[in-house]
Amino acid sequence: MKKTFKKIASQLHLWLGVSSGLVVFIVALTGSILVFEDELEPVIYPEFHVVEVPQDQPLLPLDNLRDAVARAYPQQRIARIVIEPRPDRTVLFGLVKGKKEKDVLSVAVNPYTAEIADTRRENESFFHIVLQLHRYLCLEDTGKAVTGVATVMFIVIMLTGLVLWWPKRKQTRQRLTVKWNAKFKRLNWDLHAVFGFYVLPFTFLIALTGLVWSYKWVNSMIFLTFDGKPQQKREAPANPSLIGTSKPGVLTQINTETNRLLSHPGRIQFTLPESDSLSITISKSNDEASIANVVDFLYFDQHDGHLISKRLYVDETSGMKVRRLVFPIHTGSIWGWPTKILALIVALITATLPVTGVIIWVGRKFKKEKKVRKNAAPSPTARAGATVS
Repeated sequence: MKKTFKKIASQLHLWLGVSSGLVVFIVALTGSILVFEDELEPVIYPEFHVVEVPQDQPLLPLDNLRDAVARAYPQQRIARIVIEPRPDRTVLFGLVKGKKEKDVLSVAVNPYTAEIADTRRENESFFHIVLQLHRYLCLEDTGKAVTGVATVMFIVIMLTGLVLWWPKRKQTRQRLTVKWNAKFKRLNWDLHAVFGFYVLPFTFLIALTGLVWSYKWVNSMIFLTFDGKPQQKREAPANPSLIGTSKPGVLTQINTETNRLLSHPGRIQFTLPESDSLSITISKSNDEASIANVVDFLYFDQHDGHLISKRLYVDETSGMKVRRLVFPIHTGSIWGWPTKILALIVALITATLPVTGVIIWVGRKFKKEKKVRKNAAPSPTARAGATVS
């Protein structure tokens, strides 16, 4: 019974691994790149993100920056504004045409001079392409389905791999250490089995949280489990003031009030509605929180700038708080640099597992074929007999 179970586990591990190996390799490798996206963005695109901080020159009002962008791009609508909590960063404006929210033109503005520092199409930026490859293999819905199935396969692969790895009493030390001076075949097996065992808890958690983006029912299960009801749809409340011209300095007023109400440092994002009937949504991350992805929301009247309502993190449901943990757990950003470094190492090792696994499979297949050919070949005696006859 035990041998049969292990044989089934071996077959599942082998064929699911062969089927999903390439996808797992791509997803793990791109995931390792995305771990330090926030840190690498200003390095890759310095003109887009970084400005020189002048002495004794204050930041210009946000409305001045908005007006400069509106004059430069009169045919496009400003859909969002992102303000980083550092004095040497540009203010980013996201522009769209009509309702094409996917085709965003990002405009970086110097907050001290209102000059446009740089622009880019978000769809063409490096990390956007890496993310598309990571989630969808750059194949949209088809790629999403493929990565989702591959992730489920990989979870089964990890479980069957643990079954195959599980040592007998005298093999524990062998299964926990890599024999670096061994021949290539043994060294490759150790790299696959031993490293695979050490990263398994982390990789399992990363894969499990990744299913949230692949399957809506997984996301729904979080809210049903912790809240006892489906996720509530969150929308900006209706704008209470009459439709008309906004008063001067309304964005600056909203930004000042946001920093007064939420005094902690963090990235601020304005989401500006297309319709005059909806309020402005402000989100601000809390960089002082013990974990990442703690975000508060404020809603302001877009015409006169008064506060309409709040949606603070502390008041969120248990389901929403758990859902907010999914992203930092998946990316390793939950506790900052230590967990990011861990996530990077785990992702790189995970990317090697399909490679070492294929090498093991090819080696065994070659050995089996060689043995079959050897058994099929006639013996010297038989050849001699055939010659005599």
